[in-house]
Amino acid sequence: MSLQSRLTYLFSTLIGTVLLVFGVLVYGLVNLILIDQIDQRLTIFSQRIISELSTSNNNQINSSNLAEISTGEIQYLQLWRNSNELLFSRPRELTEPLDSFGLQQGTPIFRNSNLNTNRLRVVSIPLETVRGSIGVLQVGIDLTLVDITLRTLFLVLVFLIFIAVILAAISTWVITRQALSPLVNMTEVARQITETNDLTRRIPISNDRENDEIFQLITSFNETLERLDQILSSQKRLMADVSHELRTPLTVIKGEVGLMRKYKQVDEDAIKNVEMEVDRLTRLVGNLLMITQAETGDLPMDNSKFQIDELIFEVFHQMQTLASEKLNVCLENVEQLQIFGDRDRIKQALLNLVGNAIQYSPPNSKVCISMRKIENDVQISIKDSGPGIPKKDLDHIFDRFYRGEKSRQRNQISGFGLGLAITQFIIQQHHGKISVDSVQNEGTTFTIEIPINPDNVSNNSKI
Repeated sequence: MSLQSRLTYLFSTLIGTVLLVFGVLVYGLVNLILIDQIDQRLTIFSQRIISELSTSNNNQINSSNLAEISTGEIQYLQLWRNSNELLFSRPRELTEPLDSFGLQQGTPIFRNSNLNTNRLRVVSIPLETVRGSIGVLQVGIDLTLVDITLRTLFLVLVFLIFIAVILAAISTWVITRQALSPLVNMTEVARQITETNDLTRRIPISNDRENDEIFQLITSFNETLERLDQILSSQKRLMADVSHELRTPLTVIKGEVGLMRKYKQVDEDAIKNVEMEVDRLTRLVGNLLMITQAETGDLPMDNSKFQIDELIFEVFHQMQTLASEKLNVCLENVEQLQIFGDRDRIKQALLNLVGNAIQYSPPNSKVCISMRKIENDVQISIKDSGPGIPKKDLDHIFDRFYRGEKSRQRNQISGFGLGLAITQFIIQQHHGKISVDSVQNEGTTFTIEIPINPDNVSNNSKI
């Protein structure tokens, strides 16, 4: 059974149940009101009859004046002595008690009774004087009109409930069909996406339904498709980039091994080239492993308090050695400051940034490192005098395997385009942020801001 059919069935059943309960209550209330009105009339007429009765000296009922009493709408009247002797009856041919049970009770009682094919409402009232009980008065009204009224009411209620349930079912079917039409469309589009493997397609929906749950569901589904498309695109790009990165060192290694096999001698330069390419592969595998750990949240972070200024000096001295005589590495505005975080990871991020600045800066230029406190953050800047980064590349420099300068020939110490992605992850892992400001032919400045003492350092950031 479809969702639309189930909703129609459930809603129609609910409406039918509610109307059935309402109908039972209405039927019962009308029945009680009609019976109560009849009981009141019986009571009034009985009191009138009792007021007209008299007794003889020997405590016997005198019923001679009952024949003159007008009964009006009261069709049945009987007067009985204690000896169950019928003294008076109207109609006269009626000799059986109107209510045999009520005749024996000794207390006033209202009961329904059957007389031939008629249903009666009978009140039985014991008659007593100061000298004791003298008989029983029974007064009855034919309930035929009441039965007709109740039967008509029952038929009307059944008809109305039946019509209401049919109308509710039709209305529910139409409304749910309209309400669920986006889901039907969503199912069809999802089926087409599955058949064509086209994750670029999205499920259309009008903005006038932005507050209902179906809109939110489709929006979430579209966001999931977007995320899946990004993941698959990223995986395809990753496989292509990894294949490209592996091809060069593997080609070099294969070529050098082929030469050694051909000439049957070990060449020291060939061995050195093989070692360098193996080192490149080792770095690539290590970086890919770190990215995988970052994406799955399994990258461990050893957080503790440490002096960030001492770490800056370590990076400065190491980068001076790397720069050698090529360019000048300088320090500016380094303040003594203690922060909370993973010292080794932050050092890795700084080495990546300073190493890139040195690599892409022209000879005899300058790379400056500065650190200062801004409110509750520590701000670290790495500024170089390199060629700068084109504006079209600024939005992609933190993407994996991305290189802004496509025409640059990769040398033996060039990276794989993973350093900035790893650096961004490390900074985000410390609740910080990294930004870049670059002007072509004037240089680039990377700025890192890290909270000095974050309340909680999360390990679930993603690259």
